[in-house]
Amino acid sequence: MLSFKERVREIWEGEATSGAPGALAAVLRLLSCPYGAAVAVRNGLYDRGIIRKEKLPRPVISVGNITVGGTGKTPTVIYLANLLRAKGRRPAVLSRGYGGRAKAPVNVVSDGNRILMDWRAAGDEPVLIAEAAPDVPVLTGPKRILTGRTAIGKFGADCLILDDAFQHQALFRDLDICLLDAARPFGNGFLLPRGPLREPPDSLRRADIILRTRSEGKEEPPRDLPTSLGRADMLIGTGAAEGPDAPPALPSSLPTFRGIRRPQDLVEAGTGRIRPLEALRGEKVCAFAGIAHPEAFERSLAELGAEVAAFRAFPDHHPYGRADAEEIRRLAAAAGAGMVLTTAKDAVRLHDIPDFRAEVSLLRIRMEIEFAGAFAELIFSRIAY
Repeated sequence: MLSFKERVREIWEGEATSGAPGALAAVLRLLSCPYGAAVAVRNGLYDRGIIRKEKLPRPVISVGNITVGGTGKTPTVIYLANLLRAKGRRPAVLSRGYGGRAKAPVNVVSDGNRILMDWRAAGDEPVLIAEAAPDVPVLTGPKRILTGRTAIGKFGADCLILDDAFQHQALFRDLDICLLDAARPFGNGFLLPRGPLREPPDSLRRADIILRTRSEGKEEPPRDLPTSLGRADMLIGTGAAEGPDAPPALPSSLPTFRGIRRPQDLVEAGTGRIRPLEALRGEKVCAFAGIAHPEAFERSLAELGAEVAAFRAFPDHHPYGRADAEEIRRLAAAAGAGMVLTTAKDAVRLHDIPDFRAEVSLLRIRMEIEFAGAFAELIFSRIAY
């Protein structure tokens, strides 16, 4: 029998135009109404300046999306942090610290020299960012104005990157980057909880750059976002491709780039030894992942030539314990796997099981931006002060 979360996920993955598949979908759609009304009121208050945005004395870049689920925000934040650092800037990353137990107004995950908090306190994504951008301070806290002031005053940050902040309008930003899943940019077209939309598609008017992720196919130059986000333009409907509920027109000048998450290398978690991706070719592996799209990880391994003899999917942000480790060991032994693999994000959550972590290799992923020069030029033009 499917769990409640699994049933909701099935509803989210269905086509919005096919009708509500059962009573649960109808209830969820009913609940979407007050949620949508609250979002509309809140956005309207900010749009009209009734609620004023606070401003920091340094440029701010926001990375976010309008749907629940993995669109590649964390790899994009890492990409930006390392890009800015390489160009001589002193960035800091500000995160909510989703899933972390630390409740202080400001929590310093990394001071840019060493990691000061574990994943249970900070959340797995801030720790992953700190590991992948080791020269960049990473702070968490519910109010980005407070973490931002600390980053500037204590660490000398001259620009700030907000992780998962498209909906966090309380803080003024100089550049809003919104990520869209290229295959399903608006999920099934419904707002939470009937669908994965955090807010309506017309909220993209607030964005300065659209980054289309999870995309494949022939390279295309960066282009303006289509003036309509209907089925013909984005290859998927929003639940109402035409008629009074069709998504509104968007500014045709909104620049759009393609972000591709590419496998980078293999790392033996126990030793830190880096191995080339070719080591996977023909290797029988047991893999596991607790991320938003575990099937994408499994698919990546197969595309790299691995024989995925066993695969175990866990919920996103799953806190691994000893029982999980033993289950994975049994799966690997039964499948005759010569290698146990997971993602870099999952590896962060294995630090509490050091003996098992030492047996695991992780696949590191990097974000690539097509036409990266044009993307970087646009970024730096907006944070020139």
